[in-house]
Amino acid sequence: MTKKIESNSFHTDQTRELIIYGREDCHLCQDMMFALQNLQQQVSFDFKVVDIDSDPQLVARYGEKIPVLISPLTNQEICHYFLDLAALDDYLGKFR
Repeated sequence: MTKKIESNSFHTDQTRELIIYGREDCHLCQDMMFALQNLQQQVSFDFKVVDIDSDPQLVARYGEKIPVLISPLTNQEICHYFLDLAALDDYLGKFR
């Protein structure tokens, strides 16, 4: 389930890279990915999806709290379960 989805922008700054921790058959994970893909039409960022079932430590950390949107740069949790646009905007706004 590891996928890398890149925006159409030439912006490759690490601050605009995000990770979604989720599971293969998780409808909330699919919803968050879809929302982020739609948002990429307006805001420049990249994200990848990591299946927590591929790593026992990730399962122990996140369990049923998925999907979780994380900044790999700061290891900060931006939101979980649903895309929180205000929290994502606050995070991305720090790097404008």
